[in-house]
This record gives sequence, C-alpha cells and structure tokens, in this order.
Amino acid sequence: MNRTYISEVRPGEQVRISGFVENLRNKRTMAFLVVKDITGRMQVTLEKEKYPDLAAAVDTLTIHSVISVEGEAVANEYVKLGGVEILPSAIFVESVADALPIKDDSEIDSRMDFRWIDLRRDCNRLMIRAQTVFTAALREYLLARRFVEIHTPKLIGAASESGSDVFEVKYFDTKAYLAQSPQFYKQMAMAAGLDRIFESGPVFRAEKSYTNKHATEFTGFDLEFSYVYSAEEVMRLEEELLAYAIGKVKDACGEEILSVFGREVIVPSVPFPRMKLADVYRELEERYGYKVADEVKGDLTTDAEHLCEKLAKDKFGSEFLFITDYSAAERAFYHMRDENGVPMGYDLIWRGCEITTGAVREHRYEVLKKQAEEKGLGRDVAFYLQFFRYGCPPHGGFGLGIDRITMLFLGLSIKEAEFLFRGPNRLTP
Repeated sequence: MNRTYISEVRPGEQVRISGFVENLRNKRTMAFLVVKDITGRMQVTLEKEKYPDLAAAVDTLTIHSVISVEGEAVANEYVKLGGVEILPSAIFVESVADALPIKDDSEIDSRMDFRWIDLRRDCNRLMIRAQTVFTAALREYLLARRFVEIHTPKLIGAASESGSDVFEVKYFDTKAYLAQSPQFYKQMAMAAGLDRIFESGPVFRAEKSYTNKHATEFTGFDLEFSYVYSAEEVMRLEEELLAYAIGKVKDACGEEILSVFGREVIVPSVPFPRMKLADVYRELEERYGYKVADEVKGDLTTDAEHLCEKLAKDKFGSEFLFITDYSAAERAFYHMRDENGVPMGYDLIWRGCEITTGAVREHRYEVLKKQAEEKGLGRDVAFYLQFFRYGCPPHGGFGLGIDRITMLFLGLSIKEAEFLFRGPNRLTP
C-alpha cells in the first residue's frame, strides 16, 4: 500500500501513514498514539485485546519512534485532531528512539548540538517552509523576466573582494580560498553575454563575529543584469522582487507565522523610501538625538542601522529603507562612481538590519584596474580584471542573505534561522 500524507487522509479510506510518535497513551486495554508527519498529526486508536500482535509492537515504542500504520480512517467527533482517527490493521516499527537529549525549552547551543531533533518542532518546519516559498518566489519572478540561473565555484584561486576575512584551504600543492561571494563570477557572466543571471548558493566569511546576525557560512541569493546605468534601476528591480516574494510568503503561511512566531508578514508597498546617507545621519540626530563623529559618517554604524527601523516607520510608514551615497572608501572597488566620485550603490535596511548591498558595477577596464589598485588589490584580482578587457556591457546587481531574511521574517537569531549554523565556535553537526 502506498503512503498517504496525514493531511490527505479522509474517513472511509484504507490508508498507510508514516511518521514520528509524538504522543503515546498505552493503557491496559487501549492504546492511543499521535503520529506526526510533515503535513500534520493523526490519532491511531488500538483495541489491544482484539489485536495482541499490534499491542506487542506498541509496547516497544517510545516518544519520537518512527512507525508506519495501515488501517481504516474513520470519523470520530471526540477526536480533537480533525475528528478523524485510524483503526490499525498493521503497525510497522521503523525505528525506536532513545530518550531525547533536548527539550523544546533547552538552551540554544544544546539544541544546536542536536539540531536534527530540534528541526522536528513545528516552528522549525514552518521556518523551512516559509524559506522555501520565499526562494521559490524569487526564482519565479526572475525566470519570468529572462533571467537564467548559474552555479559558480566556491573554491577559488584568489581571495574575492578583499584579502581579509577569507578561509584558506589546502588545494593539492597550492592554496585556494572559499568564496566570500559569487560577485566576480556574476560579472564574468555579464562579460559572457548572459545578460541576466541569478544564483543561490553558499557564501563563506572568516569573521569572528558573535552577533545574532552573523555566520561564517550562509546561503546567498545573488543576481546581476546588463545594460544598467543607475542605482535606481537596481533598486527598482529589488523592491519589486521583494514585494512579490513577501506577498507569496504571506499568502502561503502568513497566518501560521503570526500564530507561531507572533510576527506579521507585511507586504511592502513600492517604491521603497530612499535616503542619502548624510540625510540619514541628519534625521537620526534631529529626531532621536543620535550623533556620531564626522569621520565615521561615510558608512552606516551598527546603532544607526538599528535606528533606521524607527526612522523608516516614523518618516515613511515603511519597514524598508534604501540608503545611498556612501563614501568610496567604504565601498567595494568594483562599484562604479559618479562624476563626483560617489559610489553608485546602496544598502537596503529591513526591520533595522542590512539585508542587501547593491550597485552599478564598474565595467571599464582601466577605471576598474585603477580602483582596485587604490584598495591595494591589484595582484589579488588580476584574474578578475581580465573579464573586462574584451568587451563587457554596463551592469549592476545585488545579493540577499536568505538566512538573514528568514531571521527577520520570524524574529529569530541567525543560529535558529539556518538549517545548520556555522560560526567561529561551531563546525558540527
């Protein structure tokens, strides 16, 4: 008999369900089991005297054991789980569980030690489902607009973007590095004439950061597209993409997210508000008394980033805020600069957290080479500079951290928002 998912069980059917034993009341004459699969829960009710062989199987079970049950699904108004139960004709014990080493309220590091058990909780299954809906919506939106998906290498011969914060690995008789970003290869795709590309894949950052939003490995969603001449074009694509994807999450599981996590999924209106960095600091000082020294105003401080959540809501009634006009000293060398030397890029802040850096890229070989040399990166990026010597369209793009987006959707820490967290002190499981 083929398996039936619990959510698809209907009264009057002969079915086979499979899942974990979530609850077990094993009495003298009756046994009541709650079986849980990825779609829901089902009560199994056994008359032990009538089926002694099945009763013997139930006697071996523990909580979180895995079983398959064949039997008739019947309506029973006294059953709280949807008014349906299964009267078993066969029970197959697939796996007997030891006593669990963690509980739902265990400390987070203990739960991370046994993450595969922690992921069985409803909240984590919902987290994975919401993330699935979100990334599928990103793909759907882009594929409908002539984007193609690529898969770039994560083992590279030179440190990407900068010479710091990279993991060095032994590569036969030489050294390699784990990619900090697919940035260079996204731009190579532009030089290859692929025109519009995206990628979802792992990103590695050798940062000893212990905040609730940093990880040494995370999943990035990056895109790049050609014939872009202003940051406004890049921002417009991103805001429309995010509004579409967030709308899909709200439709698919917004009510569950509100019920389980207490977080409302708010589909943003477009366009998102935009502010220059200097204006952000001015408003933060005037509205909230937040001051910083002039020498740090070329970038957004962590405290200012947090305050942007309040600023965006108070000034614009939005959860999102694009910030432009950063100092060239604080931006990557491959960002194109305008006639005043200001990088043509932005950060996007959502709920007080930076989720994107986007920009128009510098595609002119001589200019790009000069900007790389200004940052002391000439030799490190020599292979990358070759992409621009043989014709390359003007282009731009951005990257999103899928795990950070998930974290902000649900009000979690980054440890909880990743399938398996990697940080300075964690390499297992």
